[in-house]
Amino acid sequence: MTALPIVETQSGDVSAYIPTNVISITDGQIFLSADLFNAGIRPAINVGISVSRVGSAAQIKAMKQVAGKSKLELAQFAELEAFAQFASDLDKATQNQLARGQRLRELLKQSQSDPLTVENQIATIYTGTNGYLDALEIGQVKKFLVQQNQIRLWPDFLNPFIHYIDQALK
Repeated sequence: MTALPIVETQSGDVSAYIPTNVISITDGQIFLSADLFNAGIRPAINVGISVSRVGSAAQIKAMKQVAGKSKLELAQFAELEAFAQFASDLDKATQNQLARGQRLRELLKQSQSDPLTVENQIATIYTGTNGYLDALEIGQVKKFLVQQNQIRLWPDFLNPFIHYIDQALK
């Protein structure tokens, strides 16, 4: 039996009776956040409390590789961002980590009418997590994504590259 329960929480409280019962009977849950949505982050998924029991087992190895590093960096960024609100003087390393986190967040914003292939998703996440976009201003990341998505020869390079990574990780 397949079910897709949708539960609205009171002020995001997932510890209430109904949400915890729904959580206990599902193979995972995606928590959407009004705050993230209002900040322009779409899909507005709160990765801190979203869970999948299948998780990376459903991903190809190349995606698993880049997504693992990305999840870690985004989690560290979220903690650092919350801390930085109260700090007045941040060192250069902290500023760089915050800027990279903002770029990663921009990379993950999906355009409604321009879906990316899995190969492009992997390449995009890889460029963000490995510092290849660190020279870009935060506002330039969206332009990078648009230009990357318009390159039609990209799959000719990426498909063999992703296949090679998958084979190497076996």
